[in-house]
Amino acid sequence: MRPESFDFFKTLVEAPSPSGYEQPAAKVYREYVTPIADEVTTDVMGSVHALLKGTADGPSVMLAGHIDEIGFMVTYITDDGYCAFAPIGGHDPQILPGMRVDVHTKDGVFRGVLGRLPIHLLEDEDRKKVVKIDRMFVDLGMSGEEVKKRVRVGDPVTYGVGFETFGDGMAVSRAFDDKMGAWICAEALRLVSEAGGAAGDLVAVGTVQEEIGMRGGVTSAYSQDPAVGIAVEVTHATDYLDVDKRKFGEVCCGKGPVLSRGANINPKVLELLIEAAEAEKIPYQIEGAPRGTGTDANAIQLSRGGKAAALVSVALRYMHTPTEVLALEDVENTAKLLAAFVRRLEPGTDFTP
Repeated sequence: MRPESFDFFKTLVEAPSPSGYEQPAAKVYREYVTPIADEVTTDVMGSVHALLKGTADGPSVMLAGHIDEIGFMVTYITDDGYCAFAPIGGHDPQILPGMRVDVHTKDGVFRGVLGRLPIHLLEDEDRKKVVKIDRMFVDLGMSGEEVKKRVRVGDPVTYGVGFETFGDGMAVSRAFDDKMGAWICAEALRLVSEAGGAAGDLVAVGTVQEEIGMRGGVTSAYSQDPAVGIAVEVTHATDYLDVDKRKFGEVCCGKGPVLSRGANINPKVLELLIEAAEAEKIPYQIEGAPRGTGTDANAIQLSRGGKAAALVSVALRYMHTPTEVLALEDVENTAKLLAAFVRRLEPGTDFTP
C-alpha cells in the first residue's frame, strides 16, 4: 500500500465516529477525496459525496462505504461521577468489562474504564451470567464534580484502541466495519481518476448511520440516483476455529474480495464484477445471500423505482469487537476491482435481469 493511502486508512479508522457522531471521520474523508474529485458535498445527514464526472454517457455508479462505527453514549451521571451508558449499534456484552474507552466531550477526549463488580464480589449465581450493559459504568477517574463539569448526557464513547499491523500482512483495529469500506470507495475513485476517468459519473460516498438502520444509505441512494450502486462492506471470515462452514460458508482472509450473490444483488452487475476480477487477475470469493443483506446494498436496491445493486465485501475476523482483523491485501484488491469494474462499464449497458 502506498504511504499516502496507508496514512489515510489509519487516520480514517481511528477518527471517532459512532453513528450520529460521524463528523471527525467525515472530515478525514473529505480532505482525502477533495483533490481527486470534481465536486465534494456533504448532505444534511452528514454523508460525504465525492463526484468524478464521466467522460461520456456511461452508466452512473455510486460506491458506498459507511463511516460510522459502533460505540456508546453517556445516558446518566451519578453524583460520584460514574457514567451509565447505552450501546450505539450491536455489541457483545461479554467482552466489555474492564475495557478502556474514550469519552468524547466538548472539552476534549477523556480516558475511561468500563467497570463492574469484580468476580470476587459477585454472588455465585451472578458469576455464571453475562453482565448486562445497564449494570456497567464508565469510570473516568475523576470526582463527581469534575465529571459533571466536563461530560454531558449524549456524549459519545468509543473503544480506546487504534490501528496496528501484525503477522503476515494483517491489520487489527476497532471500526474496520466499515471505515475500511469508505477507504476502498475513496481509493477506487483515485484509481479511476488516475487512469483517465470512466464513461459515466462515479460518486464515492461515505454514508452515515448504517449501524442503526442504513439511514445514510437510504438518503444518499435517493439523492444521487445512480444507475448502479455498490455497497462496500465487511463480511464474516470463517477461516478460524469454531466457525461452522455448513452454516456460514467459506470466506477467508487473504483470498480476495467477497462478491455476494442472491436476491439483493443485480445478476448483471455481479457478472460484470466477476469479468473485471478475472480480466485483472484479482482473486475473488463468492458468498451466498439468500435475502436482504442488512447493508447499504438494501437501501440502494430499494431506492426510488429500484436500482442495480451489488455488495462487495472484505473478509473480517471478530466483527463488532475492538480487535477486528483483516488482510491488507484484500482491502487493496477490492479497490482495484471496483476501479476496474467502473472503467469497463460501457454506455448503454442494460442491467435488467
